[in-house]
Amino acid sequence: MRPLIAIVGRRAKSSSVLRFSGTVAAETLLDAVLRAGGEPVILHGGGAGDLAGMPERLAAFDGVVLPGGGDLNPAAYLASAQPESETPDDNQDAFDLAVIRAALAGALPTLAICRGLQVLNVACGGTLRQHIGDVHTDGNQVEHKGARHLVTLAAGSRLRRLAGADEIIVSSYHHQAVNRLGGGLRAVGCAPDGCVEAMEHTATGTLAVQWHPEDLAATHAYDQALFDDLVARARAGAGVLTH
Repeated sequence: MRPLIAIVGRRAKSSSVLRFSGTVAAETLLDAVLRAGGEPVILHGGGAGDLAGMPERLAAFDGVVLPGGGDLNPAAYLASAQPESETPDDNQDAFDLAVIRAALAGALPTLAICRGLQVLNVACGGTLRQHIGDVHTDGNQVEHKGARHLVTLAAGSRLRRLAGADEIIVSSYHHQAVNRLGGGLRAVGCAPDGCVEAMEHTATGTLAVQWHPEDLAATHAYDQALFDDLVARARAGAGVLTH
């Protein structure tokens, strides 16, 4: 049987095939999990009543993907909103934070992507830079929103072993980033401008990347390897990282 992988759904006010609001997930994300041998299942956040029972809900799954999305409310890390910050969805924020906290508590194999990395960092007590813009380093422009750029992976890290390379090119779409790293997290990847691009949780199976590996997973083995690793750990029931 395929391991069940919960894909945390994104709230959408409208869809071309629905008459009302919906809970959606990117097809590229679902495809990457399927290629890895997992069965992707969209996890719906119906309201505040779901939050207390999140550990029980996640117990039905073998792994979790916390995907990209909009900006997290700065109030979640005790900051005031800056002009560049998007209008938050407090229901989505509460749901995502409840999911990642339950996943960490249960050492459930988890892959956090883009916003998911930021949610993980905030859940662990970290903070975010609300707008990074384009940064020039040694005369080179590092574009993070709608671009591909270099990421250097730390030697000895799980991500370095999965990628099989010290440097990779990634598909990036974000304007916020890690500021102060949360407790129990280790930065294992960075862009040329110093932006944290990957993290590992030191005590659980949670891996996190700031880029979107689902974008190129069909053609880039190192991006697909993140989903393969998640499903392998889900199949084995191994939530704890081994270095």
